Amino acid sequence: MELFGVEVEQIYMYGLLIAAGLTLLYVLFGDMADAGDGLPLLNPAVLLAFFTLFFAIAFVLEKAGGLNSASIILISATAAVVLDFLLYLFVLLPLKSAESSIAYTEESLLGQVARVIIPIPVDGYGEVVLETYGGMISKRAAGYDNEPIAQDEQVLIIDIADGTLYVREYEPFVIRNKK
Repeated sequence: MELFGVEVEQIYMYGLLIAAGLTLLYVLFGDMADAGDGLPLLNPAVLLAFFTLFFAIAFVLEKAGGLNSASIILISATAAVVLDFLLYLFVLLPLKSAESSIAYTEESLLGQVARVIIPIPVDGYGEVVLETYGGMISKRAAGYDNEPIAQDEQVLIIDIADGTLYVREYEPFVIRNKK
C-alpha cells in the first residue's frame, strides 16, 4: 500500500528512525530540556517511547503481512500504549523517585561517624566507610592532627578538603546509671 506515493513500510521506518534519533538526543540532552513535573503523558520520554514502539511494531507487522493497514495501526497503537505504560510504571517512576535519594554533598558528611577500613598512617591516607540514607560511601581519609588510626576504629569527620576527609578517633558518649 502507498501513502502520498511512498510505501507504508518506508513511512514506518522513517518514523522509527526519527523517533529513535529524537530519543537518543533526549537521553543525551534531556536534563537541559526538563519540563518539570507536568502531566506524565506530556513527558518527552513517554511520548518518544510511544512513537518508537508504535513505528517499530507497525513496521514488523507490515513486513509480516496478512493484515490490512487499519488493523496494523490499531494493534500497533494498542501495544505501544500498553508497553509505554509499563515502561512508565516500572522504569521511569522508580528512576524519578530514586534520582534525589542517592545524592549527597561533602558538607553533609561533616560531623558524621565513619569506620576505618584501611588504616590511616602518620602523614598519610587511609580509607573510611560511612552509612548514609543513600547507601555506603567510602572516601579517602587522613588524621586531623596527622595521628595514626587503626583499622576498624570509629572516627568523627572533622573537616573536608580536596575530597579528603580529615578525621579523629571517636568515642561515643555513654551515660551510665549510678547504683
